[in-house]
Amino acid sequence: MNNVTKMFLNLIIVGAFSGAVLAWVFHLADPLIQANREKELKESIFKVLPEAKDYRKAEKGLAGENIVVYLGLDEDKKPVGVAFKADGGGFQGNVGVMVGLDLEYQSLKGVEILDQLETPGLGDRIRETEFKEQFKGVEVRPRLEYIKYRKPEKPNQIQAITGATISSKAVVTNINKAVEKVLAAFPQGEISTIPAEAAAPEASPHETGGDR
Repeated sequence: MNNVTKMFLNLIIVGAFSGAVLAWVFHLADPLIQANREKELKESIFKVLPEAKDYRKAEKGLAGENIVVYLGLDEDKKPVGVAFKADGGGFQGNVGVMVGLDLEYQSLKGVEILDQLETPGLGDRIRETEFKEQFKGVEVRPRLEYIKYRKPEKPNQIQAITGATISSKAVVTNINKAVEKVLAAFPQGEISTIPAEAAAPEASPHETGGDR
């Protein structure tokens, strides 16, 4: 067996061993990653629905897609708004936004960025409080709009981040698409009637003493 063959076999062995180690590490880490994502999602519901102390989850099929919403409830179990996730492409990858909407489906109560791989220092500024705060009270009818280099002039507008127009647009586009789907799947009068048995299986941070 010549040296080239030995080197080739060694590379195969090392590659196979490394692959097995990586698969084992992923097998151990994946449940923790998924649990952390679920925790972040639940916490984001209370961030975009500040008055909520608990929530109920509902799902409905629409045009082959599963639409999931969370009905926020106050201390008296009265509905205060609806939350849902808005996903879609950004500059680098998926931009996932948790959206809080009032019961009248007229204006937003808040947004929280859950997933993003945007450019550091530019597109990833969509996570900054100043950008997210713009969405509070913004009207969704007509559809949200983004404008550049000037302050919003209409109740459905937000100002794009300078140098990160694509990422800003992605947030607005994803929200608009998600709002349309939620309105189609859960008409305004129906959303407040989600049954109690659809309630979230775990206690909210407000009940467990966690941070919001």
